[in-house]
Amino acid sequence: MKKVKSLVLAGLLAFAPALALNGQVLAQDNAVAAAPAADNAAAPAESAANAAAPAAEAAPVAKVAAPPRMKPTEGIGMPRPGEVTLQEQFSPTGHTARWLHDVLLLPLITIISIFVLALMLYVMVRYRRSANPVPSKTSHNTLIEVVWTVLPVVILLVVAVPSIGLLADQYKPAPKDALTVKVTGYQWYWGYEYPDNAIPEYVSNLLPEDKAKANGEPYLLAPDNRLVLPAGRPVKLIITGADVIHAFAVPSLWLKMDAVPGRLNEKSVFIEKPGVYYGQCSELCGARHGFMPIAIEALPPEQFDQWVLSQGGSLKGATKTAQAAPAAAAVVADKKI
Repeated sequence: MKKVKSLVLAGLLAFAPALALNGQVLAQDNAVAAAPAADNAAAPAESAANAAAPAAEAAPVAKVAAPPRMKPTEGIGMPRPGEVTLQEQFSPTGHTARWLHDVLLLPLITIISIFVLALMLYVMVRYRRSANPVPSKTSHNTLIEVVWTVLPVVILLVVAVPSIGLLADQYKPAPKDALTVKVTGYQWYWGYEYPDNAIPEYVSNLLPEDKAKANGEPYLLAPDNRLVLPAGRPVKLIITGADVIHAFAVPSLWLKMDAVPGRLNEKSVFIEKPGVYYGQCSELCGARHGFMPIAIEALPPEQFDQWVLSQGGSLKGATKTAQAAPAAAAVVADKKI
């Protein structure tokens, strides 16, 4: 009996691998049989996707045309013939600076200069040798000494208060929503880059005299490519130099900042009205220092957005909105399911 049981057990052990292999083969056959059904079910979806892809590729991308190049206005954003004062200002800090110069400093300087001149003339005539043969022995006058000590202190305080306020305004950081533009000075041209709008750097060189006159622009102030900025929006300029020290200066916007290699200087600007504003490099930077013009073309906000799109850039915040739209659509679809 024991021998019979041993033979039966040996037979089962001999056939066990074959039975296991047959089970795996059956499972694979079932999976293969089910695959065509799944493929057939997925086929309409893939066909629809493949049909939509060529349509999307075939759809032409609408190209935005750049706004026309703005014509400059004589006397605005540029020096006037025979002008002996500051240029007309088109920024808040510029208005403050011109008021300080025209209303406070110039009258004060004029009054002091006339007073000192009159005092010198009086002393020269009154105390000349022929009119005053016996010199006075007076060495001190308390009233005069108090006046000439206190009065200059008062004058300095009157000048210091608005001057310190102007300095603070000139270096006030730009607001968080300001447009950021990088300005780089090269020997001898400028480079402009818009990191907020994904516009790579382009360069700005001096226009030849014939082309400047043909455009109705002042020679030595007109470049081929302008720095385009929005009017009525805050702008943050990041200014640096690539080789030597330059200086980015536009007098009618009260804007000036050194462009130092290896350093990023920040300057905020707010242009009050559209127009073309000219400037020049204001730091002696080499042989062609006098041929590094600056022209800022301040466009209305809508035209500035049009210019950004025409350069292949993106509007600030538009990318996030575009990315959020598919996510919102997916959430709606999940709710419907």
